[in-house]
Amino acid sequence: MPAPILRLALPSPLRRLFDYRAPPGVPPALLQPGVRLRVPFGRRVVIGVLVELSGHSEVPADKLKAALELLDPRPALPASLLRLCRWTAHYYQHSLGDTFGWALPALLRQGEPAERREERWWHLAEGARPDDPRLARAPRQREALQVLAQHPHGVPQTLLGKLQLNKASLDLLLAKGLLHTEVRQHAPRERHGSWLLQAELPLNDEQREALEAVRAGFGGFNAFLLAGVTGSGKTEVYLQLIRQVLEAGRQALVLIPEINLGPQTLERFTRRFNARIALLHSGIGDRERLDAWLAARDGEADIVIGTRSALFTPLKHPGLIIIDEEHDASYKQQEGLRYHARDLAVVRARQEEIPILLGSATPSLESLHNAHTGRYALLQLRQRAGHARPPRFLRLDVKSRPLDAGISPPLQQAIARTLAAGQQVLVFLNRRGFAPTLLCHDCGWIAQCPRCDARMTLHQRQRELRCHHCGHVERQPTACPQCARVDLRPVGAGTERTEERLAILFPDYPVLRVDRDSTARKDALPRLLAIIHRGEPCLLVGTQMLAKGHHFPRVTLVAILDADGGLFSADFRASERMAQLIVQVAGRAGRAEEPGTVIIQSHLADHPLLVQLAEQGYLAFAGQALEERRAAGLPPFSHLALLRAEAHRPGQAEDFLEQAAAEAQHLLDALQLSGIELLGPVPAPMERRAGRYRAQLLLQAASRAPLRRLLGPWLAVLERLPGARTVRWSLDVDPVDLY
Repeated sequence: MPAPILRLALPSPLRRLFDYRAPPGVPPALLQPGVRLRVPFGRRVVIGVLVELSGHSEVPADKLKAALELLDPRPALPASLLRLCRWTAHYYQHSLGDTFGWALPALLRQGEPAERREERWWHLAEGARPDDPRLARAPRQREALQVLAQHPHGVPQTLLGKLQLNKASLDLLLAKGLLHTEVRQHAPRERHGSWLLQAELPLNDEQREALEAVRAGFGGFNAFLLAGVTGSGKTEVYLQLIRQVLEAGRQALVLIPEINLGPQTLERFTRRFNARIALLHSGIGDRERLDAWLAARDGEADIVIGTRSALFTPLKHPGLIIIDEEHDASYKQQEGLRYHARDLAVVRARQEEIPILLGSATPSLESLHNAHTGRYALLQLRQRAGHARPPRFLRLDVKSRPLDAGISPPLQQAIARTLAAGQQVLVFLNRRGFAPTLLCHDCGWIAQCPRCDARMTLHQRQRELRCHHCGHVERQPTACPQCARVDLRPVGAGTERTEERLAILFPDYPVLRVDRDSTARKDALPRLLAIIHRGEPCLLVGTQMLAKGHHFPRVTLVAILDADGGLFSADFRASERMAQLIVQVAGRAGRAEEPGTVIIQSHLADHPLLVQLAEQGYLAFAGQALEERRAAGLPPFSHLALLRAEAHRPGQAEDFLEQAAAEAQHLLDALQLSGIELLGPVPAPMERRAGRYRAQLLLQAASRAPLRRLLGPWLAVLERLPGARTVRWSLDVDPVDLY
């Protein structure tokens, strides 16, 4: 019987599999889909994943290379994850090898063993005593020996610091024969006793109905949308569902939108559960990430919490997937494999036949549409948990009013009253830095980014101008580069300027700024949150980092300084995002006993969107927005794919996209596909970014099936076009940003 041909996915943008012979001496029984092999690829050696075995190859036998080494005695990727990655690559029209690269931890991509790490343990040698004469003049070594004598089973390397054991002293004791070491495989923490460490909170009727509805869906695939107003106790529903999943011997996967929500979510779960919890996000080290990934795969992690990439964490006993803040745009990957973790989580839940719960106070229009059409079951929490009441909305018209760093006099008075009452104030401005730009008062020069069609943001404390699009940084000029005058003025307000002005207006109260700049250090955000949770009167100034997931019981006033940004935009999703942001920020007010107030400053205070949000709530806005989308034929009532291209020279990207559009039209005719419209090519809304000229071609289809039939053969043609090698291009299926 001839040896099987190995068909491998390699880390390459090419959307195909590569054929190899098996490594010499490897038993065929070990060659199972999901194992990793080290293979020659051109002049490099790379790590590939075995996808399937074949009886023949189109590569001539004399040119078929042999794989160099089998890395796994059993598949590193379980069959369920292999299936999910294949579906993902096919749907998003991406290389399967590169898709595995997004799904696997970095150390597995580099060829590290798919095993738990080994750990060094230190033991007292037989007969070793602290009064050994060799230690008479070595007090530190004697103290170390005394500590180790209290641990007859040994001390792992990871605990040396906690026991204040000095590694140098241990090495000297080892050299004297008073200690010995052994290497053990890192053992998972054992779990004993009840699943609960903390009593569950009582549920109101709506929470109980939601819990029972999801529990009735256990044992198979069911999708639920939990639309609960801010502060309605969605997290308590999650926690009680997870307890039931754990009691059934299953695992839970919880996705959160932002890294900064990870520590507080982890803390809440560890307070509640006597469970093994793994946290997965880009902020943890490669070794820690691999250990968590392997623990989940082997059933040794009961709960997995993570950001979008944690979706690809294998689970030995999957029981439930929860997507918190399901509307959040950060679930969409914007580079490389442009997947949407929320949508892909639904696919995974269907494949693994488990329920999925999507939760949000401001559900996306796509999810609401799925609920209205019966794809998801809609569960609503209309009242806040406990005795908290919904905040009161006030629309403050600032036309013709003086603004001091964006703060109107009536708002200043409201802030002063709230602080005097011993409460906290949250001031929201979704704009980092000191000012959006720098202007010369004499000649009108404006600080523009030399690499983008965008203005530079002034960060005054660092005396820098920064582009928030490409990362370009310049020193703040002391004189105008155009006319050499020195009257340079910051225009507009960012969080730094608002923070500075509030500190002057309210000198007796601390002003805490929470944005990407102020929380760049690892421990900065927990330190700020600890100050806030002390409950003393203070002012919080921040961006959308403050808008979701935080519980600030002493915040009774939320001030939104500028609500006009999303009211007029070329992006059809702008009003939806603006409404979600306003409602999410407003939800930080009045979450405890004291009632909350939300003041929305606007030059368009009577705009229908603001009126509807303030008076009728988010779901009323969403219902009207869905009708407008239906009338315009926009998602979710149509389906999009966006072909982006960028090049160093003007016009080059458009030329490539013109060829792409012609090929698409040819395929539409040849395949007899209808209902697909080609829009463009046109320059991107920001045409020049990071020194490249950008353009795009939008495909809009009334239904998904013909679009999927077109994309595969179309991309195969595009890869062969001469212009494909002179531009950088990518396809985004179901784009959320048309920029």
